[in-house]
Amino acid sequence: MASQLVELSNALAAATEQAAAHVVAVHSEPRGSASGVIWRPGVIVTSEHALRRDEDIRVTLADGRVAQATLVGRDPSTDLAVLKCAEADATSAIVTANIGDPAALKPGSLILAVGRTRASGPVAAFGAVSLVAAERKTWTGVSLAPYVRLDVSIQPTAVGGAVIDAAGKIFGVITPRFGRFGSTLTPAATVNNVVDTLLEKGRIPRGYLGVGLQPVRVPESLRQTLKREERTAVIVLEIEPNSPANNAGLMIGDIIVSLGDNTVSRLEDIHSKLHGSAIGKPFSIGFVRGGALQQAEITVAERPHGGE
Repeated sequence: MASQLVELSNALAAATEQAAAHVVAVHSEPRGSASGVIWRPGVIVTSEHALRRDEDIRVTLADGRVAQATLVGRDPSTDLAVLKCAEADATSAIVTANIGDPAALKPGSLILAVGRTRASGPVAAFGAVSLVAAERKTWTGVSLAPYVRLDVSIQPTAVGGAVIDAAGKIFGVITPRFGRFGSTLTPAATVNNVVDTLLEKGRIPRGYLGVGLQPVRVPESLRQTLKREERTAVIVLEIEPNSPANNAGLMIGDIIVSLGDNTVSRLEDIHSKLHGSAIGKPFSIGFVRGGALQQAEITVAERPHGGE
């Protein structure tokens, strides 16, 4: 048994050393730092919420050099920020062969979170996968597929670091942002999508309808008329001029009960349709006005940059 533990310990230490070559410390303030992963040559991904400033960002590389980095863009919904750094070259970037498939993880799988401090070098936290779901939405409205919860507690310096297994495969980036306990894996496919979009556009396009909404309880008589099991829907409280909602003919007081093929019973049922790929797409929208069910077509528009 002792020899097996020594073998496991050595394997974890070797995996940490291997992954640490791709991990940097990210610091934009006089004290403290988070971690980042050199995802591609010259491209670093880090934790969005841990990056306190947009300017004067520096990274400490594996060889101890401190280099300047510039912000490409942020995505708070996935807790990712993308940086450019010329010194983070191809020799330190992860390659496709080093990326593991998060869908292969199972509850009980052993993992390491590998980060880097600006002064002391690599840091590692050892834990296990506690939950794996094919897909799940976070409180920010983004869907992670797969959704992997990690039973590991990380220090602030490791936030934004790499999640690896004992073989050194990197499955994505770690964040404590989406759960009350433990941490969450932002899977490699999600990281790639965010990196591609931010490098191309500098921001993550968001869809919007231009409507203010609030949950509302559907009266029993109306539920029976609509043959609806859900007890709640959303009511329109505000409509922006020249918005998709305005163009579709929605009015304050309308109760939205469906969008596309999905029933609407809560705000998240609307928000889940407003991802970037939905921009420009028309959806049928069902709403109740004056006790009668009506239908219209609404086309998702891109949220004005900086708008809410």
